[in-house]
This record gives sequence, structure tokens and C-alpha cells, in this order.
Amino acid sequence: MSDDVQPGFVRIRLDLSYDGKDFSGWAKQAQGQRTVQGDVEDALKTVTRSKETYELTVAGRTDAGVHARGQVAHVDLPVELWAEHQDKLLRRLAGRLSHDVRVWRLTEAPSGFNARFSAIWRRYAYRVTDNPGGVDPLLRGHVLWHDWALDMDAMNAAAERLVGEHDFAAYCKKREGATTIRTLQELRWDRRPGGILEATVKADAFCHNMVRSLVGALLFVGDGHRPVDWPAKVLAAGVRDSAVHVVRPHGLTLEEVGYPADELLASRNREARNKRSLPGSAGCC
Repeated sequence: MSDDVQPGFVRIRLDLSYDGKDFSGWAKQAQGQRTVQGDVEDALKTVTRSKETYELTVAGRTDAGVHARGQVAHVDLPVELWAEHQDKLLRRLAGRLSHDVRVWRLTEAPSGFNARFSAIWRRYAYRVTDNPGGVDPLLRGHVLWHDWALDMDAMNAAAERLVGEHDFAAYCKKREGATTIRTLQELRWDRRPGGILEATVKADAFCHNMVRSLVGALLFVGDGHRPVDWPAKVLAAGVRDSAVHVVRPHGLTLEEVGYPADELLASRNREARNKRSLPGSAGCC
């Protein structure tokens, strides 16, 4: 698949963040619900006084209620439009967008850059507290309250067994034609000031509901409802397990997206479009 920028256009990288509470996820929806993509595309159209909408491509689509601190997207704009508006575009977007979504940087993307397919990893954080008094009211929109004491050491022991390249079908909502094979690069828990437990979840890519399902399984280990080896056994079974609870979205934040050096962007772009299979398997899921 070619990803060449069309003649007369320039590819612009957007770095942005948003509070997902009042959004129905990132992607535009046919029913007209409010989405991050819709808001940013509409604002871009308005402030550049364009007759058409220029579509954004995002590094990782977030679900309804999920936040982002380090989201990345790109858009292809006519060269003349970019030249006319680039110096004032950031400030004008700030004036047009609602306060729960911000664009922080607008830069011309290097050759071969694709916000989605050039990315080599995405890093999420999930925040939860087991404080018996509940969640700090000032953090309630970003931290889950778990009404059981959590054993962080047990959660980390279980998490270690999930790291690596696996078929995460047991932790993903299946989508037709999409693979559930992912390389989970990092999964660990740390206890932050104020008693908040923070899961760092980093992978080359994620399938639908994967992070929230992994967190749900590890919380069951942490509160003693399941043994340390249970999440790995669920993974090995390879099928969606009804015992795995998908935790609520408000504790999840996309923190950062990683890209290779500029000269490797195009090759990564091509590589990421290939469907994967595990070593020794006959084909992809």
C-alpha cells in the first residue's frame, strides 16, 4: 500500500492531548456523537476557512472515556494552505477547540512518516487506588477505585509472565480480519505518592480492550481472588475468557507514542501493515 503524500500537499504531525470523559472515543461516528477526531477536524476546517474537511490519521484510537497525554496524528494539507496559516494555526486552534482537547505542536512530518503505521510502540498508564476511603475527588476522573487491598508484588509477578510476543486473543475484543498478535514490551505496577497504583503498559500496538482487560486480570490477582499464574493461563488458552473483567475507561491514559529515526520511518510504515503470525503457526488469526 502506498502512503505517498499527494503532489501539492504537505504532511503535518499533530501532538495533542485530551480528557476523554465527554468524548465517544477518538474516531468519528456515523451517529454524530462527539469525538476527538471530529472536534479537531472541524476546528481545523474552521480556522483555515477551508471548504473541505482534511482527515486525521491517529497513532492509536482510544475508546470512549479514555484520556491521552501524548497522542499523535497526522493530516495532509495543501501546501498553500499550510504556508498561509502555519504561523498562527496553533493559537487559532487553541481558541476554537474546547478546553478538554489541546493541540500542542504542529510540525512538518519527515518523509515516510505515518502517525499510525510508523509508530514502534505506544505506552499507556492505568491508575487505580485501593485506599479504603476512595479516590481523591480532584482525581476521580482519572483514577479507578478498587475496594480491596492490592498486593503489588503479586501483580508484578503475574505481569512478568505476560511480557513478550503472544496471541492476546484472550484479552482482546475480536475484530474481523485483524490479528491479535502483539509484542508486549513492558507491563509493571508502581505505587505512586498518595497511594495510587500505576500500571505501565507498553507494546508495539494494542488490540481492542487489551489494556483494560490485562489490568482487570491483574487486579484479580492483586486482591487475592485469583492466583499469580492465572493471567498467563488465560493467555495460553487463546480464547476470550468471561472471567476477565474489562475495567472502566477513565483510569486509562495514552501517555506516549514512539517512532524510529527518520530514515527508518518508511520501512517501519511498510512493515507494520503486514499481518503477523507466531513462529511455527500456519497462518494468521
